[in-house]
Amino acid sequence: MKVEEGVALARFTTIGSGGPARAFAQPGSLDELAEALTWARENDVSVATVGLGSNLLVADEGVDSLVLKLGGDLAAARTEGDLLVAGGGATNAVCLHRTRAAGLGGFEFACAIPGTVGGGVWMNAGAYGGDWAGILVRALVLDGDGARWRTPGELGLRYRHSDLRHGEVVARAEFRLELRPVEEIKAIVAGLQRQRKAAQPTNKRTYGSVFKNPDHELTAGRMLEACGLRGYRIGGAQISPRHANFIENVDGARTTDAVALMAEARRRAREQFGVELEHEVEFLGPLELPPL
Repeated sequence: MKVEEGVALARFTTIGSGGPARAFAQPGSLDELAEALTWARENDVSVATVGLGSNLLVADEGVDSLVLKLGGDLAAARTEGDLLVAGGGATNAVCLHRTRAAGLGGFEFACAIPGTVGGGVWMNAGAYGGDWAGILVRALVLDGDGARWRTPGELGLRYRHSDLRHGEVVARAEFRLELRPVEEIKAIVAGLQRQRKAAQPTNKRTYGSVFKNPDHELTAGRMLEACGLRGYRIGGAQISPRHANFIENVDGARTTDAVALMAEARRRAREQFGVELEHEVEFLGPLELPPL
């Protein structure tokens, strides 16, 4: 397995910003993943992973870590009876294709999540009333000490969160689904995709939902819309005119532009509604929001 230095990470994120990784590797098997983790331990380097980069902001100055992108067998998916068995790097689109072909329902909500299985476990991804915690049986997690299967409870899955930390890599996951007619699955997916296309800037470069929905009568998007932030711009980034809980790269945006927009959004939400919004997007590298 090859470890490269100084690989630009912007091309691995959907927003298209961020600096280089100190080291970068693309393991395609459990053995190669274990080898990468051993390399990191021997060189005293922290470990982080990227999937499709759809829920990720990378620091402009880069990341002082070994960044992994899973491929090969670790990005494959198959069905076994009522189980979906997928590598951590398998895309949700591929998984949905496999489950639909097998007449297995319950994964349809993932059509609205442009990410990977491992990323979904990391943040307990969800949409339209479904989430990973509701269908996940167990996940195989590797770190510098070895591999262990963990249940949703052991992973600490809750709203858009898990107890996983950088250095722990989801190599494989198993989901229990239910038999459902293929045409019904297609109809559910088509309906969800229509909803997503009507409400979200699906044809723009974004990193998905910026903030978690707060415990409030308004969602994060509605709250920021009420704060007058639709179309608000800093540098090459702007809050989406279509949905205020998305940030678009409109003209060579830097990560610092997006973070500045997030800071302004949090300030206004606190000022107008007394709510402290919590970001859903993952930060990689030396990034943080200023205190309110």
